[in-house]
Parts: sequence; C-alpha cells; structure tokens
Amino acid sequence: MTTQAPRTTILLLSIAQSLYSCAVITVFATGPLVGLMLAPSQGLATWPVTSFVVGSMLAVWPASMLMKIYGRKPVFVAGAVSSIMGALVSVFAIYHNNFYLFCIGAALQGVLQATSGFYAFTAAEAAGPEDKSVAISWVLTGGVVAAVAGTLISGSTRDLLAPFTFAGTYLAVVAFGILSLIVFAILQVAKPTQAEIQGPQRSWPELLAQPKLVIAMATAILSYALMNLMMTAAPVAMKICGFSTDASIWVMQWHVLAMFLPSFFTGVLIKRYGVNLITGIGMSILIAAGIAALAGISFIHFSVALILLGLGWNFGFIGGTTMLTTTYQPAERAKVQAVNNFGVSIMVAIASASSGQMLSHFGWASVALIVMPIAAIMLAVILARAKPNQSTP
Repeated sequence: MTTQAPRTTILLLSIAQSLYSCAVITVFATGPLVGLMLAPSQGLATWPVTSFVVGSMLAVWPASMLMKIYGRKPVFVAGAVSSIMGALVSVFAIYHNNFYLFCIGAALQGVLQATSGFYAFTAAEAAGPEDKSVAISWVLTGGVVAAVAGTLISGSTRDLLAPFTFAGTYLAVVAFGILSLIVFAILQVAKPTQAEIQGPQRSWPELLAQPKLVIAMATAILSYALMNLMMTAAPVAMKICGFSTDASIWVMQWHVLAMFLPSFFTGVLIKRYGVNLITGIGMSILIAAGIAALAGISFIHFSVALILLGLGWNFGFIGGTTMLTTTYQPAERAKVQAVNNFGVSIMVAIASASSGQMLSHFGWASVALIVMPIAAIMLAVILARAKPNQSTP
C-alpha cells in the first residue's frame, strides 16, 4: 500500500493533468492548422487530431490491463515517454513537410491521452467513498493552468523555429513530457491487491444490466465526443471565416478554461445536489452551445459557443465518471474503466475524423446540428432515470 497522503496523491495527479492538458491543447489547437499547411486537401486538415485520438484508442485497453498487473505508475510513465517521442517526430515532420509523418507523431502523443484518462479514477480510489466526485473534480482543475499556459505557449512558440511554423510548439510538448516524468517519480500509488487481480467478476451482460452503468458510460463518452467534434472543427471554421490564428487560439483558451475552471466546484455540486441534476445541466449547456454556433459566425458567436461547450463537457464528463465509479467491484475496475475510456477514444476518433469532412461539405452549422439532438436525447434519458429528491451520487 502507498504511504502517500491522499491529498498529496490528488495534487500530483492534478499537476500531471495540467501537463497532459498543455500537451493535448497544443495538438488540438495547432494540429488542424498544421494539417492545413501540410495536408494534400482541406478535408484532411483534422487528420492529425484524428490520429492523436486513434493512438489513444489503441492504447487504452492495453494500458488498463497492464495497470491491473503492474499498477498505475509504470503505465503513466510509459504514456509520458510516448508523448515525448511523438512530439519529436512531429517536429521532424514539420521540418520535412511530411503530413503523414506528422500524423504518426500525433498518434504517439495520443498514448498519453490513453494513460491520462486514468488519472481521475486513480484520484477517486485514493479518496474516500464520499469524496470521489471531489477528487475527480480536483484532478481536472489541473486543466485550468493548461488553459492559460498551453494556449499561450502554442502561440508564443509558433515561430520559434521559423520558417518552420509550429515546430517550436512541439518542442514545448517535449518539455511537458519531461516534467510529467518528474511528477511520476514523486507519485506513490498503491499496487494492485489480490482482490483487484483475482477477485470475483460479473459478466458483461450482468454489468450492463445496471442502467446506471450504461447511462454513466454514455454520458461520459458522448460528452467527450460532442465536445471534440465542435472543438476540432472550430479552428478550421474560424480560418475559413477569415479569422487569424491568434483569434482561434484565443477562443480555444477560453474554451479550455470553461472545460476545467468549473472543476473547482463541480464535485461539491455533485455531492450536494446529486449526480443526475449536474449531469443533466451539462447536457442542457451542450444544447445551448449548439444554439450559439447556429446563431452566427462572428467572433462572439464562436467564443460563446466554445465557452458553453467547455462548461457542458465539464458537468457531463465529471458527472458520468463519478456515476461510473459506483457501478463496479474491485476486480471489475480494470475492464470497466478500459471499456469506458476505449468508448471515449473511439467516439472522439469518429468525431474528429468527421468534423473536417462535415466542414468541407456542409459548413460549420452542420456541426451544431449534430451536437444538439444527441445532447437532448441524453438529457431526456437522465431525467427519466433521475429519482426525486436524490442528493447524492
């Protein structure tokens, strides 16, 4: 067992989350723009982000199974190393104007997303049963630092290695990975117990017979996918509409702030008002984001839509993740978390791959028209399952 205090563990995971978020913001904010520079056609501009997500998707299941055997920490270290390697490949690809090599570099960086998806679960396990939502929420506050630092670094390092635009930005990602390794050297996480490795497990039909588990997974997965669909499309849509790179980076900064800043109180709100209410509010805000995107293509419209998108994701994803932690036994943890995170990855991959094609053929409005009905269906399901006067997850 670890001798590290739960608060210290959660703090270190929050720092790791901030470093991961800086790296992923770089990919999502600049990947489509590098794609526009290197890709053979505009419709392929979002492929680097898709490659990042595919890399994450392919790594999720092996990462979870390795954690079950060897523990969390070695796998977290492997994710950081893969991110460093991927960022170096991306720099090389920009230097040599090689679009497909850049996509490979993005895929290697995606492994970090696969491993970082378990930071929140690790924090929940370190905290007491009553504080799971707060622990998950506090880990995600690490993204607040990234919202400012990540976007500023993306912009300020853009021409660091001119004329190779954004090559310097990916050198910064290397630095984020190195700092992550330092954090993991300090982190102490309990190794898997015998009960977690060989304890009794229910079959998937038995697990899926729990409506709460199905709703929890659907909420977490769809919140992430819908957010990614609009977020990935936004920088390209703004470029098409004539906005500068600096304008799109500014919008992304406020979007990421909206994703993570509410984490300071989301967990507390869930404890006080219940996971169903907060998750339902998240779905409502995602609908509002779609409405704002449909309302126009001015700078204000893009800004409001992306801010609402981030806030809706925060409530929906933290709510779904908190709900999921109450649906499995210790020995079932690895497979349930793996399937949940794999679902997130595959749906985000589909979202990022389709966003560029949707923009190219149908325009920015088509993205909003996808977000709104899906969020509305999830809202209806959550409301139908909510129990009157429920105040705890």
